[in-house]
Amino acid sequence: MAAHDASPDALAITVELVRFDTINPPGNERPCLDWLAGLLSAAGFEIAWQDLGRELGPGRANMLARLPATRPGGRAPLVFSGHVDTVPLGGAAWSVPTHEGLIRDGRLYGRGTSDMKSGVAAFVRAALDLAALPERGADLRLIVSAGEETGCEGVLALARDPALLGSAGALIVAEPTDNRPLLGHKGALWLKLHHHGVTAHGSAPDLGDNAILRATDTIAALRRFDFGVAAHPVMGAPTLNIGTMQAGMNVNSVPDLATVGVDIRTIGRQSNMDVRALVERVVGADVETEVTTDMAAVFTEADEPWMAETRALCAGITGVGAGLETADYFTDASVLTGALGGVPTLIMGPGALTMAHQTDEYCEVDRIGPCAAAFTEIGRRYLA
Repeated sequence: MAAHDASPDALAITVELVRFDTINPPGNERPCLDWLAGLLSAAGFEIAWQDLGRELGPGRANMLARLPATRPGGRAPLVFSGHVDTVPLGGAAWSVPTHEGLIRDGRLYGRGTSDMKSGVAAFVRAALDLAALPERGADLRLIVSAGEETGCEGVLALARDPALLGSAGALIVAEPTDNRPLLGHKGALWLKLHHHGVTAHGSAPDLGDNAILRATDTIAALRRFDFGVAAHPVMGAPTLNIGTMQAGMNVNSVPDLATVGVDIRTIGRQSNMDVRALVERVVGADVETEVTTDMAAVFTEADEPWMAETRALCAGITGVGAGLETADYFTDASVLTGALGGVPTLIMGPGALTMAHQTDEYCEVDRIGPCAAAFTEIGRRYLA
């Protein structure tokens, strides 16, 4: 029996991936990636590594797999991308095992089942099937990254090595979408706004300059913030959330530092740099602005030829309608789409969007196989 016939199906691959504890921090993605590399190399994929030990710590790496075209001079590669790190378990107790791959009542439970090991498993299964094609007019490439959950650190490192990153003609990122083929996602700009004052004894506040009061002025201004752009026809309007505030060391002192954390989600017609400049004008020159996350929005028009064909194909195989939708979260596509030259980018995976980062995370079992089948057919058409 051929190796690809004996290899595990997408559900079995997901179960195996969930059994690797890749909670980030510390991540430790390498053993999980080694297992995937063994599966892919046995099917004929060339494996390349980017060690991230210096940047992220021991046991951290990006894995890149390439199935070469059999005919030269064809299309640029089709690229699938996903990450295998997961978020921590949270403070609430789980009622199911966190890393055993328990299947109960049609659901696969465990950290990472939806976000996004089921998506990685779906495209790996598709890749194993595509390796059996007798002819391929393009390379098939898989990017399986580390460190996505802490700010796309893995693919940011990959983008700094263009020779290793390579090229692409189209990109699929298998984040959780309930198998809905999305046109992209909003961008993210996270800021820390530092307000500096002068400390003094709490009994003589007139001798100081209270940084908290400066911060409340900023908060009041941001509550009235106007982005000055119309809502995107698919992405909707940009948003601004004041998520954190740290200030004060003790109640009987005038605080000399107050920091406000702001989460801005941008749309396709905005640049994060322009939005930051607008925030700085609104809050004033005395407020120090620190950027902690800067992820671009990603959007491909629905009538772009590859996107139109692919979305119709996905809807036909999975039975999930292909409405005009984008995600509010960001993905590794924020980095990869631009680094690959602005290629058409589909966001689609079997994971449940509402289950990402949740206690008792699960993925519906009956979504995994159809997603892998859709990815296989996308690959068949592209590589032909």
